[in-house]
Amino acid sequence: MSRTAHIIRETKETQIKAALNLDGTGKSSLDTGIAFFDHMLDGFARHGLFDLELSCHGDLQVDAHHTVEDTGIVLGSAIREAAGDKKGIRRYGYFMLPMDEALAVCAIDLSGRPYLVFDAPFSGEKCGEMDTQMAKEFFYAVSYAGAMNLHLKVLYGENDHHKMEAMFKAFAKALDMAVSFDERITDVLSTKGVL
Repeated sequence: MSRTAHIIRETKETQIKAALNLDGTGKSSLDTGIAFFDHMLDGFARHGLFDLELSCHGDLQVDAHHTVEDTGIVLGSAIREAAGDKKGIRRYGYFMLPMDEALAVCAIDLSGRPYLVFDAPFSGEKCGEMDTQMAKEFFYAVSYAGAMNLHLKVLYGENDHHKMEAMFKAFAKALDMAVSFDERITDVLSTKGVL
């Protein structure tokens, strides 16, 4: 069974193409026009062992907002499509990830019900050319397009780069757990019978 998705999203603000394989090896090919954002997405793919190809041509002459948010919509949509009917998967995932002095925790429920809880204070306005406040917008878009409960918290840290990277990698590890199969689960892990 192939757990892949190909998503194309075109608006007046962004044109995005993405391909995701949940059962990959961590390979990525990324071009969003924001080098720091590409670095975060590469960490997501590599540490979640997902294969991710993503290109985005966005209105960066305005700012990074539309590029980052719309990429979140596309990635969330790809996760939802690739997960399919979710039969046999663990559904829940969590991970606590250290990145030097920073520590981030992520918990996910692929419930079909979107919700984001985000608690990550940053001291600066930017990491590279990415506004730090866009981290929340990205994960909000992922959670809603992916129809998942997503909880992210930076427990402590000083360096914004480390805090942001810890969040992206914790998200990757938690998602890898949530989409992994458990042979004891023969249908969907839900009293409702659907996710």
